Amino acid sequence: MPARKFLEFVCLGMFLCSAFLFRGSLQGEHQRKLYKELMDNYNRLERPVLNDSSAILVELGMTLLQIIDVDEKNQVLITNAWLQLHWTDVYLSWNPELYPGVKNLRFPSSQVWVPDILLYNSADERFDATFHTNVLVNASGYCQYIPPGILKSTCYIDVRWFPFDVQKCDLKFGSWTHNGWLLDLQILAVDTSTYIPNGEWDLVEVPAKRNELYYECCKEPYPDITFTVVMRRRTLYYGLNLLIPCVLISGLALLVFLLPADSGEKISLGITVLLSLTVFMLLVAEIMPATSDSVPLIAQYFASIMMIVGFSVVVTVLVLQFHHHDPQGGKMPKWVRVVLLNWCAWFLRMKQPGEDRKILGYSYHTVENPCFPPSSDSGVMCGRSPGSPAEDRELPRPLGEHAQEIGKILEEVQYIAQRFRDQDEGEAICNEWKFAAAVVDRLCLVAFTLFSIICTFTILMSAPNFIEAVSKDFT
Repeated sequence: MPARKFLEFVCLGMFLCSAFLFRGSLQGEHQRKLYKELMDNYNRLERPVLNDSSAILVELGMTLLQIIDVDEKNQVLITNAWLQLHWTDVYLSWNPELYPGVKNLRFPSSQVWVPDILLYNSADERFDATFHTNVLVNASGYCQYIPPGILKSTCYIDVRWFPFDVQKCDLKFGSWTHNGWLLDLQILAVDTSTYIPNGEWDLVEVPAKRNELYYECCKEPYPDITFTVVMRRRTLYYGLNLLIPCVLISGLALLVFLLPADSGEKISLGITVLLSLTVFMLLVAEIMPATSDSVPLIAQYFASIMMIVGFSVVVTVLVLQFHHHDPQGGKMPKWVRVVLLNWCAWFLRMKQPGEDRKILGYSYHTVENPCFPPSSDSGVMCGRSPGSPAEDRELPRPLGEHAQEIGKILEEVQYIAQRFRDQDEGEAICNEWKFAAAVVDRLCLVAFTLFSIICTFTILMSAPNFIEAVSKDFT
């Protein structure tokens, strides 16, 4: 009894194995037969439609995998994408009951009819940069053709709001030889579920639109499908490497007005800051395309800051001229004294050094010490004045004998006193000009600081998506 059961089990196993092998061999035979029958009278040059006057419907979609690069200088967008082409080939259909086990077939794109869909605005050297894969066909003749490729497309890069810009690059696809009466092109949804994020650009959306173009020569339409890749630049890199250094350098330009004029480094600091800004502006020029359509926002900012720094150098030259003014060059004009030493000094809450000491000294000469009257031409010395010749004769004889020597001594003393008075007057003139230079320095410090702050916020916040870019990238 056990031997009989074992024999039945062995027979059942052999039957199942033979059935599976027989079925697999039949499937391979049916597939081989179907390939031969479909390709016998097939012409890949013929549009697969029953009526030659009807258009074949081709559905076009795209799967965007990655934004590889946006070349602003050459205005080229490089993307990794898969095209999705669907159509029905009536000459590639079969009855599944006659070919059991054969659900779909795969044909090389060079053996069957494939729509000549190309990227119109291609910038690739080969123009068609897609990889020609197999065409997947089911029993109803429904064909799926998904060629991948690294697509290089021309794109107008609007750098007006750089680095807070949003770019829109079009990928325009259409048939190269078929018009709308022969090939009806329709839209499939764009798939971004497998998109790989880019470090420089954020993908906003990829809308698709069907267009029809009519030419003057022909009545038939020429349809195309345009996929618009909308992307926003991530500003963290440019903020840390361009904007923040520029703001810091512009802050250093304000230190020119705080640096003492006697240090001899005011002009050097201003020119150094100006050269630093020039280097940063050259870096921006290397990135941007050579176009005159618009000026980048960051270039406007650099130009404004450079104008401020350049004007500060000019003002510094004026300040140094005031500070090192020659006393022999003349006194300060009245209107300059009124504007700088009175109005501006009062506005900036500045007092001229030694002003209080002058008031005290004046009181000393007029009240406490009558030996030094305020008039410098009186010639009074301790309450006595040089006598007349008649008075000299009345002097005692010892003094009369030395009257000529005493007169010479008085002349020398008066000369020395006059030199001191001239020196004091020249020093007062120099101090007046130095104070005017200090007032100009303080006034320019306040004015340039306000102008720099207003210029920075006005230019940068004029970008349409400045707040959004800063909130996403700096937080």
